[in-house]
Amino acid sequence: MAKYDYELLYMVTENSRMGLREMSNRLKKSPQRLKYSISVLGKSGIIKEPFCVFDYSYFGLILFRVYFKGGYISENDKQRILEQLNSNPYVTTTYELTGEFDLVAEFLCPNPSKFNKELKKIVQIFPTLNDYKIILNLVSYLFPRNFMLTTNSHEASNIEVIIGGDRELADFSPNEKAVIKNILAEPKLRLTELAKRSGLNIKTAKSVLTGLEERNVIKGYKSILDTDTLGLNKCRLFLRLHNISAEREKELNEHLQKTKEIVQANKTVGDWDLEVDIEAEGSVRTRAIIMRMRREFRDLIESFNLIDFFTYYKRSYLPMYLFETDTGNAR
Repeated sequence: MAKYDYELLYMVTENSRMGLREMSNRLKKSPQRLKYSISVLGKSGIIKEPFCVFDYSYFGLILFRVYFKGGYISENDKQRILEQLNSNPYVTTTYELTGEFDLVAEFLCPNPSKFNKELKKIVQIFPTLNDYKIILNLVSYLFPRNFMLTTNSHEASNIEVIIGGDRELADFSPNEKAVIKNILAEPKLRLTELAKRSGLNIKTAKSVLTGLEERNVIKGYKSILDTDTLGLNKCRLFLRLHNISAEREKELNEHLQKTKEIVQANKTVGDWDLEVDIEAEGSVRTRAIIMRMRREFRDLIESFNLIDFFTYYKRSYLPMYLFETDTGNAR
């Protein structure tokens, strides 16, 4: 793809709420041309659903990631399973891998007991899903897609977004809950409509939204990108670590942050300790990234596995069930 397309994709996928006027000023293109280009990218399926990046830990939630093995044979079976997973109020994200695992579901639950009950419900409906691995997600690091930009681009950023970890439970006002609910449902909702649906005036709605961003409850607005259509090699690297010291762990984190093709890293508890998502232009580049990491951190990496990433079916960082009743508290 042309450089222009990559820069546009970067802006849309890294900040799905960015207005056409601001985008036009940055790219030096007319708003009309950008609107048309974004429409084409959407119709072609390259840019998919937007999502709001919430830090779910402020809501007292825990992220469990379930990797299912061989849960289906036919495409119809897969669709039925996905419908069941995506309709579960505690499942916020689903996607498909190609390799040892098939479907992956992420559950955001208030405690392990609730997660276990919800998982058992799904397995009872689909007994073929009884072969799985459960991973507890401790913290996730989201990195900008700097590989889409030129080296000297003014848009390039090394700022990571940190989700999860040890947070204090937050209290949310009725106005904040209303804004969170509506921006969760439609991340690109304009301020006028957001205010209307939240029962607020525009000034209050803007103030509430800005406050949630400043408190780091809302950490960004992104869009799902169809990497396959773009010809990008997207994969997940699973690492088992040992001999970890604070100094070496810091160096590993800095390495992940500086490698522009690494778009996400999850620290986990389970069969492995770290998941690293890579988006690169071709398998040769992917291999070079992995070989360099293995070489520079051979004292930390005990074992590794690599699985290709196929596609997202749903992506969210907060479950809607938190807002199902008027008396429900966002905690």
